[in-house]
This record gives sequence, structure tokens and C-alpha cells, in this order.
Amino acid sequence: MTENGSIQASVLGLGAMGGALAEALVRAGHGTTVWNRTPGRAGALAAHGATEAASTRDAVRAGRLVIVCLLDHASVREVLDPLAPDLAGRALVNVTTTTPEQSRELAEWAAAAGATYLDGGILAVPHMIGKPGSSILYSGSGEVFREYRTVLDLWGTGTYFGEDAGLASLYDLALLASMYVMFAGFLHGAAMVAPSGMTARAFAGMAAPWLSAMTSGLEGFAAVVDGGDYTVAGQQSLEFSDLGDILAASAEQGVGTEVVDAVQQLIRRQIDAGHGKEGFARIIESLR
Repeated sequence: MTENGSIQASVLGLGAMGGALAEALVRAGHGTTVWNRTPGRAGALAAHGATEAASTRDAVRAGRLVIVCLLDHASVREVLDPLAPDLAGRALVNVTTTTPEQSRELAEWAAAAGATYLDGGILAVPHMIGKPGSSILYSGSGEVFREYRTVLDLWGTGTYFGEDAGLASLYDLALLASMYVMFAGFLHGAAMVAPSGMTARAFAGMAAPWLSAMTSGLEGFAAVVDGGDYTVAGQQSLEFSDLGDILAASAEQGVGTEVVDAVQQLIRRQIDAGHGKEGFARIIESLR
């Protein structure tokens, strides 16, 4: 990092997210070298001061901070494996979506190459980068997180979870699991009401405030789960939570029941085990 706080960074991967990350660096005045497997995506960035590298090796050699935002774990290894000798002494920040074990494997690989490794899970879509609401989870090298904190915070609020490189990925994917199941539930509901003539947009107007209000119950579920007592007073019982009517109505509307079936199976598993009077949070025991 120079006296004025600028750095020389290299960004490998200029998809929608990688491009947004690079743009934030350029906009902040950092020397930014970019590379993309498919040429031609660096035009706008180059016009604002970025340097397009002819090869991954040229990109890596251009800066001490190397940021990787590619498709998946396999593509990261495909790109980085030939560059191991060039990564020694550099800080490698990987924000590609990977599993926790893949993140740990990459950390070990980076260490063997002489690089320090920081893993990141981005809780944002590309247009949110650098704006309020963008959040990024990090784990791995605390040294890299501390040294480049002001740079990382250009993308969103950064939270560091420790030296275990797999934790950022774990927490990121757990949050995404919650999101995708919620989205699937909304789409199931939209499919249910469609035969009545209600548009998905109209249903969204009903669903958004309802779902937002229901998130207030998450802390209550968490308290019960952490306490390990599913008989705490005030909970909705598993028997009361039976989804039979939703399944029947869905079938009547000609809608597939896969989404609701999954939850019903978790509920029935606990009821059949004799826990029907206990709270809905107990379905976590069906998942463990």
C-alpha cells in the first residue's frame, strides 16, 4: 500500500460480480489490473483507468493483492494452479462461491504456494456492491483482512470470522439456503393463486409485508433451539403446524407440492416420533 493509501490489485474474473468489485477499486483510485477468460469485458473499466492484462500471469504479477471471482471451485483451481510460483508473497482473496471444504483446500493450496489466503462470501448482488446493504463475510488470514480492510470495505460491510477459511463459505451458504427456501415458498404461493386470476406481482404485494413481519419470529425459534427445550410455553405445536390443508389446496389448484411436502415431512417425522405437542422449531431435529 502506498503512502496515499492506494494499492495495486489484480482482479481475475469480470463477470457481473467481478466487474462490480473491480469497478469499486478503480473508482476509489486504486491501481487495478483485470483479466477475464473471455476478452472484451474490460472496455469500460479500462476507460476509467484499469489495465487489462493479456494473461493471468501478467495480472497476478501486477499487484500484491490478487482477487479471484470466478464461476466455481474447479475454475479457480484451473486458473490458479499454473500460477503457483507467481503467487508467493502475495495476498489471495477468493470470493468465488465454494463449499467450506473447498475453501479450506484452497487455503492449504495457497499456503503451499507461499501466498496468504482470505476467503469471502458476498451477501449482495452486483449492483449493490459499494452501496448500503452490501455485506461480505470473511475467514482465513487475519493478516490479509486487517491489512486490506479499507479496500475490502469498498465493496460492503466486512465481517471477519477467524482463521478457519471455511467459515465464511459456511455462513454464506447457510444464509443463501434460507433465502432460496423463502423464494421457493413465495413462488409456490404465486402458483397457487394464479388460477384465480391473481398476478404474481399482486401476490408479491401481499406476501412481502407478511414475510417481513414473520421474520420477527426467528429470534424466538433461535432461543428455543439454543435452549434445547421444545416444550417451552407459547410455541405453535407441530400438530397445529400440520400442512395438510396447504397440500390439499395446492393439489386442487393443480400445483406441484414438492416445496411444501419437504416441510411437511420434517413435521411428520417429529410427530411420528411422539413430539407432536412440542414446538415447530423442533423440525431442526429432523434435519440434524
